Amino acid sequence: MENESMVTSMILTAFYEMEDLKYLYFLIFLIVYLTIIAENIILIVVIYVNRALHEPMYIFVCNLAFNELYGSTALLPPILSNLMSSTHEVSLSCCQAQVYCLHTYAINEFTILAVMGYDRYVAICQPLQYHSIMSASKVLKCVVLSWLLPIIAFGLFFVQTLRLKFCGKIIERVYCVNYSLVKLSCADTTISNIIGLFALGVYTFPQLVIILYSYIHILRVCLCSKESQMKALKTCSPHLLAMINYSVGIFFEVCYSRLNMSYIHYGARIYLSLHLSLFPPILNPILYGMSIQAIRVQIFKLAMLKKCNLNIP
Repeated sequence: MENESMVTSMILTAFYEMEDLKYLYFLIFLIVYLTIIAENIILIVVIYVNRALHEPMYIFVCNLAFNELYGSTALLPPILSNLMSSTHEVSLSCCQAQVYCLHTYAINEFTILAVMGYDRYVAICQPLQYHSIMSASKVLKCVVLSWLLPIIAFGLFFVQTLRLKFCGKIIERVYCVNYSLVKLSCADTTISNIIGLFALGVYTFPQLVIILYSYIHILRVCLCSKESQMKALKTCSPHLLAMINYSVGIFFEVCYSRLNMSYIHYGARIYLSLHLSLFPPILNPILYGMSIQAIRVQIFKLAMLKKCNLNIP
């Protein structure tokens, strides 16, 4: 067992299984990261420069895109760096910083999706009062809340992890997570695990209530007429697909963290652990950019304008 005073770094052992194909993995992760950056920046720019898109729904989409950039940047550059490292070792402080960023990203993602679900409920169930209910001040409060809740709530819980002394330094992943750090603690982690489960409920229960409340009322409206069903399907399909994608990622993360996955091929284990941090950032801009007509039209206009400028001698 390591001397707790000597543990100042962590070794991410999953990288050793990638050694033989590390250059291929490096290229794949680099392409994925550049794609995420390009997709989300294009979405943000299109919404920002077009005043017609300065509506609550598009503002929330823009915030979702910012969160995708935040989460993927906390994950992928360190992975690219560690792939080229010979020791696959990261300092404890960098590991802790990554834990904080990735967990706040995940909580923020769910919070923004909950706010977007409420926005869709108001748009479908109370269309005449939509602009009075989703006023500029209320939208601002929702945006601020969606960012402050993860930063403060997880920060208060994460203080306990920062106080831990560690007697081990092996993390069987390609990145750091809080549960992996807690397991390496020299102290009994029973209380930490109980607090962690309680904190998980605090982080997810309010958002889950908002989403369920919103879609129960949307479903009631949908039962009234086929016209309402078509409107709801058209309006909510990107959000529902984003929610499904996020839920799959959470399920994979829980399975990877809590269950024994040693019998599964390392490539599948890497996919399970990365789904939550990679697939929402790469798929959500496509879901919202291509599914929402107003955004899709503006993206096509921007692409055509660029093409015309390139053709000018």
